[in-house]
Amino acid sequence: MQKNAILSTIIEIGVVPIIRTKTAESAIESIEAIYRGGIRAAEITMTVPGALKALEQLADKFGDAMILGAGTVLDPETCRSCILAGAQFIVTPALKHSTIELARRYSKPIFPGALTPTEVLTAWEAGADAVKIFPASAMGGAKYIKALKGPLPQIDMVPTGGVNLDTVADFLRAGASAVAVGSELIDDKTIQEGKYEVFEERARQYLEVIRKARA
Repeated sequence: MQKNAILSTIIEIGVVPIIRTKTAESAIESIEAIYRGGIRAAEITMTVPGALKALEQLADKFGDAMILGAGTVLDPETCRSCILAGAQFIVTPALKHSTIELARRYSKPIFPGALTPTEVLTAWEAGADAVKIFPASAMGGAKYIKALKGPLPQIDMVPTGGVNLDTVADFLRAGASAVAVGSELIDDKTIQEGKYEVFEERARQYLEVIRKARA
């Protein structure tokens, strides 16, 4: 899939589940569950043990039917490994120019983490395709996104942190292009109980809230 198509599809879906599980197996099962629930994008963080192998397996299984990204990518070396394993987009927790350059070399969208207006603009000027606003909740949530979008309307922003079923509509109405959701969607307790069907149902709920917010 072309870079622009990846980005536009993520924005169209509106939500990127962040998969930060304790095993590669549970990461794979979680992604399969949200896929059944209708979400066609997900980010596997590099904090998951065996994350690259999980990424490879899922990329082989889904192909272009699921847009798989790599998260918590801290350096260009890891970025390259993720892309070779099948990552279609890259997410970083902080702004690192060399990682942005590497993703651009491979024509993969990258969402570097930033928080202040200076960081957001610096990330955009460095070649970010969208900017991950993290941690959004610590800065006041949707109100902060609205404040950032005032002077920076041209920048696609993906808030992370504090996004849940109750706040997702607020973030989208404030100007977020999409949102990223972690433990509010994929949590350890549900995994330990083996109730992956819960993730399937939550995925449907997020998509419905997003549809209504954008209507």
